[in-house]
Amino acid sequence: MTQKAILCPRCRQLIGSEESACSWCGAKRSSAWWRPTAWIRGGDDGAWLVKAIITVNIIVYAFSILLSMGRGGAAGPLAILTPDQMSLRLLGATGMVPIARGWYWTLLTANYLHGGILHLVFNLMALRQIAPWVSQEYGPSRTFTIYTLGGIFGYVVSCVAGVGFTIGASGAVCSLIGALLYYGRSRGGVYGATVFREVSGWVISLVLFGFIMTGINNWAHGGGIVGGIILGMILGYEERNRENTFHRLLAMVCGGLTVAAFAWTAYIVVINLRVGY
Repeated sequence: MTQKAILCPRCRQLIGSEESACSWCGAKRSSAWWRPTAWIRGGDDGAWLVKAIITVNIIVYAFSILLSMGRGGAAGPLAILTPDQMSLRLLGATGMVPIARGWYWTLLTANYLHGGILHLVFNLMALRQIAPWVSQEYGPSRTFTIYTLGGIFGYVVSCVAGVGFTIGASGAVCSLIGALLYYGRSRGGVYGATVFREVSGWVISLVLFGFIMTGINNWAHGGGIVGGIILGMILGYEERNRENTFHRLLAMVCGGLTVAAFAWTAYIVVINLRVGY
């Protein structure tokens, strides 16, 4: 598969399609997401980050299916791909009800939970399209921070709006859209106007889709977009503020909190399995 030319996240020079590393500063084209250097140095083109988020989403979805099957919650050829509500709540579905119980960590875990195969596929397709673009303009560390904190912000908004239970990566993905909206408007010029115009089209599509389809958490979508705009403004983007140690540390904190949230969720699942929920 032919690789595309990309901008080097370190020096912003062009890395040609035939080059494995930047000829200006020596940064490699790609870096495995599980290596510590990917976080410490910020990675390269951010492809590792997209793969990491997609991988975690798929693993969590597979586990939710297995947990649901273990409870006898899946029956039939189609239902087997849909985790039951109790399994999703145990694995960290968020909303007004869990937050009222003090389950604040669900604001993190719910970003990786999905109610069915189509829900998962649509969100990951959107993530695969949007996240590399955000990573190119903001850098992978800021992209992950926007994804995490923007998703939390979207869920907080939906909780305030009275949504009882909610899951999905769409709020976090919408925060990436919000960051691109801010980038396009802030940067200006032909390229900035093009970015803003295209991303505005996505927002319009989201609004229309939210009104047409039932069961869509429009509050999380809207909150995610607003959160992304705010975070994009605070954190800045590569052309004005190069990714630095603070951005990387912040991303590592977000990653650490997410791991801790899932570790606590795993503990809750084990406890409930022992008492035969």
